[in-house]
Amino acid sequence: MPTSFTVVPVEAQGEERGSAERDGQLQEEEDEENERDRGTGDGIAKESSPFINSAELDRGNMYEGKNMALFEEEMDSNPMVSSLLNKLANYTNLTQGVVEHEADEDSKRKEVKGPRMGTFIGVYLPCLQNILGVILFLRLTWIVGTAGVLESFIIVFMCCACTMLTAISMSAIATNGVVPAGGSYYMISRSLGPEFGGAVGLCFYLGTTFAGAMYILGTIEILLTYISPSAAIFKAEEVGEETEAMLNNMRVYGTCIIILMAIVVFVGVKYVNKLALVFLACVILSIIAIYAGVIKTAFDPPDFPICLLGNRTLSKRSFDVCAKFTESNNETRTTPLWRLFCDSSLLNATCDEYFRLNNVTEIQGIPGIMSGVLIDNLWSTYSEKGSIVEKKDQPSIAGSEETKMGGLPYVFTDIMTYFTMLVGIYFPSVTGIMAGSNRSGDLKDAQKSIPTGTILAISTTSFIYLSCIVLFGACIEGVILRDKFGEAVKGNLVVGTLAWPSPWVIVIGSFFSTCGAGLQSLTGAPRLLQAIARDGIVPFIQIFGHGKANGEPTWALLLTAGICEIGILIASLDSVAPILSMFFLMCYMFVNLACAVQTLLRTPNWRPRFKYYHWTLSFLGMSLCLALMFICSWYYALIAMLIAGCIYKYIEYRGAEKEWGDGIRGLSLNAARYALLRVEDGPPHTKNWRPQLLVLLNLDNEQLVKHPRLLSFTSQLKAGKGLTIVGSVLQGIYLDKCTETQKAEENVKALMGVEKTKGFCQIVVSPSFRDGISYLIQSAGLGGMKHNTVLMAWPQSWKQTENRFSWKNFVDTVRETTAAQQALLVAKNIDLFPTNQERFTEGNIDIWWIVHDGGMLMLLPFLLRQHKVWRKCKMRIFTVAQMDDNSIQMKKDLQMFLYHLRLNAQVEVVEMFENDISAFTYEKTLMMEQRSQMLKQMQLSKNEREREAQLIHDRNTASHSAPAVEASVAATVPEKVQMTWTKEKFAAEKHKTKDSNVSGFKDVFNMKPNQSNVRRMHTAVKLNGVVLNKSQHAQLVLLNMPGPPKNRKGDENYMEFLEVLTEGLDRVLLVRGSGREVITIYS
Repeated sequence: MPTSFTVVPVEAQGEERGSAERDGQLQEEEDEENERDRGTGDGIAKESSPFINSAELDRGNMYEGKNMALFEEEMDSNPMVSSLLNKLANYTNLTQGVVEHEADEDSKRKEVKGPRMGTFIGVYLPCLQNILGVILFLRLTWIVGTAGVLESFIIVFMCCACTMLTAISMSAIATNGVVPAGGSYYMISRSLGPEFGGAVGLCFYLGTTFAGAMYILGTIEILLTYISPSAAIFKAEEVGEETEAMLNNMRVYGTCIIILMAIVVFVGVKYVNKLALVFLACVILSIIAIYAGVIKTAFDPPDFPICLLGNRTLSKRSFDVCAKFTESNNETRTTPLWRLFCDSSLLNATCDEYFRLNNVTEIQGIPGIMSGVLIDNLWSTYSEKGSIVEKKDQPSIAGSEETKMGGLPYVFTDIMTYFTMLVGIYFPSVTGIMAGSNRSGDLKDAQKSIPTGTILAISTTSFIYLSCIVLFGACIEGVILRDKFGEAVKGNLVVGTLAWPSPWVIVIGSFFSTCGAGLQSLTGAPRLLQAIARDGIVPFIQIFGHGKANGEPTWALLLTAGICEIGILIASLDSVAPILSMFFLMCYMFVNLACAVQTLLRTPNWRPRFKYYHWTLSFLGMSLCLALMFICSWYYALIAMLIAGCIYKYIEYRGAEKEWGDGIRGLSLNAARYALLRVEDGPPHTKNWRPQLLVLLNLDNEQLVKHPRLLSFTSQLKAGKGLTIVGSVLQGIYLDKCTETQKAEENVKALMGVEKTKGFCQIVVSPSFRDGISYLIQSAGLGGMKHNTVLMAWPQSWKQTENRFSWKNFVDTVRETTAAQQALLVAKNIDLFPTNQERFTEGNIDIWWIVHDGGMLMLLPFLLRQHKVWRKCKMRIFTVAQMDDNSIQMKKDLQMFLYHLRLNAQVEVVEMFENDISAFTYEKTLMMEQRSQMLKQMQLSKNEREREAQLIHDRNTASHSAPAVEASVAATVPEKVQMTWTKEKFAAEKHKTKDSNVSGFKDVFNMKPNQSNVRRMHTAVKLNGVVLNKSQHAQLVLLNMPGPPKNRKGDENYMEFLEVLTEGLDRVLLVRGSGREVITIYS
């Protein structure tokens, strides 16, 4: 921007001032201009300034440098590019729950420290820490021993492939623009919309919460099984109660730890973040210890002997010497093992038969990587609950009869094992891939770091898991692998026996890492719930968006601890793991779906920086996630999907309206476009025909709907099916009526919501009301989704002189629907129609079928009776028989026709014989024509009066005008037609008008009615009498609507005929068909 300005004079357009006058006013205008610049910044007034640039302008003004004056009106609402770029350059991090893209709704964005973490610290290590955890240390050896190396490899490969494909999809989404803090929830909700976002976000929250419970259970298991078994509160009093006692210990200790952890998180989350590196160091040291131990077994395997009785594995918690008896000083003594199987310590004691027949052998539990034990561990060994862990290919002699094995020191399996169950237990060990995207707000370059760090972390952990499977199978004896709690190695952690330099490295490391993972789950889950609550898409959880003054989610933390306690009460790590597997798998499935949808739609905003993705990979990942859900546990999968479905429908029904430019909306638009192109081919078949309504509403001066019951009737007729367009016309020019149009649209949409009318609103502004209706009839709808039926209310006040155009508009609308081959429904006495809350417990819907209209009269009552309001009403069909008709045969034919149409209705044929035209009819017709003629005369006299007033006004104006003004007007105004009036002319004109009016009124009283009108009135009176006789108390009467006369001069008489036809009836629906069949007897 230049520091000095050149004063450039510019001609003010449209102003013809003398130079002297302009110089005199120059200083004054400059002062006014400066005053305005210090004011509100209204750009319009500045155009009157003779200078665009001014040296005295405030330098800080938004419009500094008036070379952009052409755009200054736009700048009030649209920022300059330079200021926009400046805001983007100073971008830090958007808080979760912001208004889309830009600013927090509640307050100005606070300054946040600039993001500083790179790929390694910000993404790679957090992912590593979240992925490697409790399952690796406590269950992986058992999975390898049970499923075998090959099937374990398949399990791990499937799960890792699932997370890798998900990471690719996540990378594409995360690099498609700025991802504010909120990670996976933000990505899914903004890609798939608030319904999917809320459902999957809450599922992800539940998964993270149950993960916390699993980590806490793992912590307690390590504490009570491997660190301090004596700390158990509950002891097994009888044989077989060990498992129940362990679960009770889990519940008690778990509840205590969850309370302790919740207090730590509440007091200060910064301490948890500071300890994160310590916990991560424990994980890495433990893994290094495992690899070091594997290398050591190649030349110096550790000494962990295991004791076998025949081929059965013995628990060494109760004895030390693996022998039946020992020799000492030439004396044979029995061992503690003998006393466990025999009734005394004597050599002639009665012993268990299997113990007596089989020898006790001792083998190395860790034979080493060079031992060839891998071949034995390749295949699976699944077992029932309570079976003994046995070594394959070991000699064994079975006893003649099996004795009770309870209380004997065997190693038993605690649960039944099978492939799919192991998948469910293992999958949580590969979760945690979202850790990097959850920290997106703290990264230097999130779009680079998230893909690189996440994919590297998954590659690293996949390598660790797959290599551990092979190494465990190659180094450890199979019976030790299947020994879940290390009973055969004196209660040591199985993976710890392999570690170097000591098993305690793994025990302590895994204890702290599971502690840390539990704390981080209790830290992350409440924030995720808070983010969802603050978005306002799930109304009943909005209370959890509140917290302490510093933003800590207190209420969300309490709920998280409560849900965590449910997992603690389940108490079994093997039971909790499949639950959180479901929720994580569902979340990953929708991440893949989001990427696939966005890629296939090719939306203009879909431009990820990460290029190594494809919709087929996303689809494969989604399919794999779905398959794994049902592989793990089909009933858990159904429950998880039911929970997500209920949340989805709840948000759809009650949630706040959010427009996030999501992919599902784009998918809907694409599907709609495709469907519209398909239905464009031609009109629907008769079997698919249903009334697609254009509802014409009248609005009052406040833009409120005059007849709300018209929308009630619409919803009763449509029941949410098919197309409904609610239209109205505002008279005027659109530029002047923009605000009123918006207000009218809001009012109509609000009423549609109240009346549960599902459809679209279209407000048209037109110079005349009649043209506006014509526009709607012609152009409402799109492609094949156009209306085929027009519904409107009867103009009740058509006889009033101030509404002289209402009946003309009505008749023209009837003509235009006929020309457009559209059906027409006219509801008379619409304000007497029922609301959606009313219920008719009895009554009839009467159909007066005078002429065939394509079956509209049959179809409409059937559709109405689908709604609760009309459900208990019975259908009655009346038809009129003339003199030459066989009424009995007509009734039979009509009953057969209704039978084929599958409609239940009572049929009645009404006979109308020719008779003389009554005096009443003649008088009624005469009155109608006299009224019409008088109205014309009155209209004519009104026009004459208006013309007379205008003439007087022109004359007075001409006589009082000043000569100077006349000269000025003559110079500037184009030449007009001059009219001269004298007193004689004026009196003659006035006398002439009076004479014509008097003679016109005399003609009215001397006229005779038109014979054609008399015949039509006769029909209307006669038919009205018959209808009143039969249907006066019916809940609704449907009548054929006669067409308007071809001669437009009879339009007003046409309105009178319809009035007479429906006189005395409460609720009438006049129906005019479209000229095509709308109902068929064929299937």
